[in-house]
Amino acid sequence: MSFNKVKRFEDLIVWQKARILAKEVYILSKRKGISEDFGLKKQILNSSGSIPDNIAEGFERNGNKEYKQFLSIAKGSAGELRSQFYRIYDREILNEEEFNYFKNSVVEISKMLNSMMNIISSSNFKGTKYK
Repeated sequence: MSFNKVKRFEDLIVWQKARILAKEVYILSKRKGISEDFGLKKQILNSSGSIPDNIAEGFERNGNKEYKQFLSIAKGSAGELRSQFYRIYDREILNEEEFNYFKNSVVEISKMLNSMMNIISSSNFKGTKYK
């Protein structure tokens, strides 16, 4: 992955996937069993939105150290969301196929974030604000 070819966070595939997941979680939040549980609804909306938002915020800061920190926050939110999917599945709001879809989606995003953090860690480039 070449970060100097990416000009906008919207170009990042991981951000695109996280945006789609956040939209799917919003739709899921309207489902019976979640829509009435305001705490759970707020948690899944916040954690799913935190993933693309932190990718974007870190990218816009133009420094690799900060970017890696925000990717780490996004990855933490992905773990939180994955745990919430287990809770929703355990409450029988999601069937097994739906659960696996959501779980696999968030795992894929988490792996992509981890790869990006590893690339940043091994790069000598400090960010565009240091040019």
